[in-house]
Amino acid sequence: MKLTRTVVDREAGYRTLDRFQDRATQEAALPGLERIAPGFPDWIVTSLFGGTYQRPGLEPKERQLANLASLATLGGVDPQLTGHIRSSLRVGLTREQVVEVFVHLAPYIGAPKALAALRVAAATFEGLDAEKLTAEEAAQ
Repeated sequence: MKLTRTVVDREAGYRTLDRFQDRATQEAALPGLERIAPGFPDWIVTSLFGGTYQRPGLEPKERQLANLASLATLGGVDPQLTGHIRSSLRVGLTREQVVEVFVHLAPYIGAPKALAALRVAAATFEGLDAEKLTAEEAAQ
């Protein structure tokens, strides 16, 4: 097995963040976090998106599958799960695949956590549909 050294690259982090997260997802988290913990959002983007996400071995869809499973397993992290559902769709997972991740997890993490994740998915999909309608109405 070849050992891989993680290199942290701030600029790559922000480019990767833009690839994974739409503006609405970024705006839902980063400005508020910056107000309460100045500098922390930059640390997250730099170390996570500019470090961990830069490592070889997993494609964006695979990373998102791992993120969805981890967040559903944790439970109680609805804002983060919402963001990662949006990111999953952005990198090419389908709504059906997102739903199937949570269904698949039920015997492993318990039905209550799987149901909670499905509720977050449903709300996220509804929000995306509403955003699409609003954008279409604004274009007319």
